[in-house]
Amino acid sequence: MNPNFGTVTIVGAGLLGGSLGLALKERGLARTVRGVGRRQCSLDTALAKGAIDEGYLNIEEAVHGADLIVVCTPAGMVPQQLDQIRGACSVSAVVTDVASTKAEICAHAEATWASPRRFVGSHPMAGSEKYGPEHATPTLYDGCVTFVEALGSQEPEAHERIVALWRSLGARVIEVDPVRHDALVARTSHIPHILAALIAELAGDACDVRAAAGRGFRDVTRIAAGRPEIWRDICLTNRAAVLEGLEQIARRLDHVRGAIEAGSGDALEAFFESARAARQKVAGE
Repeated sequence: MNPNFGTVTIVGAGLLGGSLGLALKERGLARTVRGVGRRQCSLDTALAKGAIDEGYLNIEEAVHGADLIVVCTPAGMVPQQLDQIRGACSVSAVVTDVASTKAEICAHAEATWASPRRFVGSHPMAGSEKYGPEHATPTLYDGCVTFVEALGSQEPEAHERIVALWRSLGARVIEVDPVRHDALVARTSHIPHILAALIAELAGDACDVRAAAGRGFRDVTRIAAGRPEIWRDICLTNRAAVLEGLEQIARRLDHVRGAIEAGSGDALEAFFESARAARQKVAGE
């Protein structure tokens, strides 16, 4: 499947969108890259960076005649933007997104787009605590896992083109059911981010704590520096899986607290050994 596109519109030309534009241009996968933003200053930065060729404040104008449309905005905004795109884009356009949650977005597309639909949900596991087009890089997607909504009611040709797109950008594609996707990333991404934020807050409550903030603290809390509106939307669009995971975390915390209160060295050692083995299993280290 040829992943080349003539005109690509990227809705949200920040870190993810800007990096996508740079990668498409570096690999010769697009003739023209359009960027859509809420502020002209962000578009000007993306233009100066070379991430986009044209900047737009109006989404309907930007998607008109585009061959590929990629929505790179916080998850809570995606359904509304898909509604705007649906009425303005070409019937032959292929549409995807990069949001970190998939079930609500794909269900919305299923309910509102004509069948077989040409929207295919995506989630590249790439990013940084930094944001904005000034931090965009053409190598952001190299080697990353990208989840793509498993083939169902989508147009098979559109699905193939989205899979080919991500592979051409250097990603390792995994096709997955959207509900299963959200359950998986709740445990490996969303809940860890919440915990990192809580740890950062806990440390921030102490006076004169900076001298004691070593590498371990910085490693654990690095992601807490991420863009708040993105993580707000992730929690709200993946509520069931996040709440289930938080309930399990609460029970495990009670167990650890009980072991400490009881002075049980054996229980604590068993806990840390279990956690070490679990990390090795998940991370493959």
